[in-house]
Amino acid sequence: MTQLVYDSASPQHPLLDPFRNMWNKRGLIGLLVARDLTLRYKRSVLGVWWTILNPLLTTLIYWLVFQNIFGRQGEDGVPFVVYLLSGTLFVSTFFSQGVLACGTSLMGGRNILSKVRVPGEVFAVTASVAAAVNFAIGLVILAGIQLLQGPGIPWTIVLVPIPLLAMLMFVTGVGMLIASAAIHFYDVIDFVRVLLQLAVWMVPTFYPLDIIPDSLLPFIKINPLFSYLRVFRGFMYEGTFAPTWNFAYMGVSAVVALLLGVWVFSRSWRQAAVKM
Repeated sequence: MTQLVYDSASPQHPLLDPFRNMWNKRGLIGLLVARDLTLRYKRSVLGVWWTILNPLLTTLIYWLVFQNIFGRQGEDGVPFVVYLLSGTLFVSTFFSQGVLACGTSLMGGRNILSKVRVPGEVFAVTASVAAAVNFAIGLVILAGIQLLQGPGIPWTIVLVPIPLLAMLMFVTGVGMLIASAAIHFYDVIDFVRVLLQLAVWMVPTFYPLDIIPDSLLPFIKINPLFSYLRVFRGFMYEGTFAPTWNFAYMGVSAVVALLLGVWVFSRSWRQAAVKM
């Protein structure tokens, strides 16, 4: 007798069941992440090397603009290339690409959803985890540059998984909210692309914080990404702990975003195969 592992028509708890589904399907998520990373660059000559080249080339562009044209330097004597790459990896690669991929995940998986009983959370989590893997690969390059250019690698680097996990939760939650909205109004994805560009510039990703006027600092610091980036940079190369409020803001925003995203997503993803 065949045991039904998942029944999309059965009553679902809006919070507990999605997490149970994600845990039960962790093997499938792993396979889909590997497939996503492989297929993304299948037809390119350099293949998965673009995972490393993309943030490096982006960093090079901003380095040419900010250091060579405007003469800007990193904060507290940190090599500007380290400052730039850390921001590019954490905000542009992990957050922006992860949120966008997660937001369009139901569109990419709609054919499977219409034929196979697979929980929609699988596709959203696959997208955010793939972004986390890309980020982790880039960390190896960042660590190498820190060794070559300074400031070296502090012991606090072992704590980097803390902001990484928090960002994964935040990306998944925000991405699920966007995916839920895109089911009914797909144009929201185009709006999100614009907002993500704005979000990147609303935190000191490419520019030092000291160039921001004091009157605008509250608007920069109220952005949750500011706290995520501050905690990450402190662990990655500064060897310091960010202020307590940064940790609190990061933790609360990650939990709230994930719970809200899962709750909304669990109520809407079944409509994806019909409406998209």
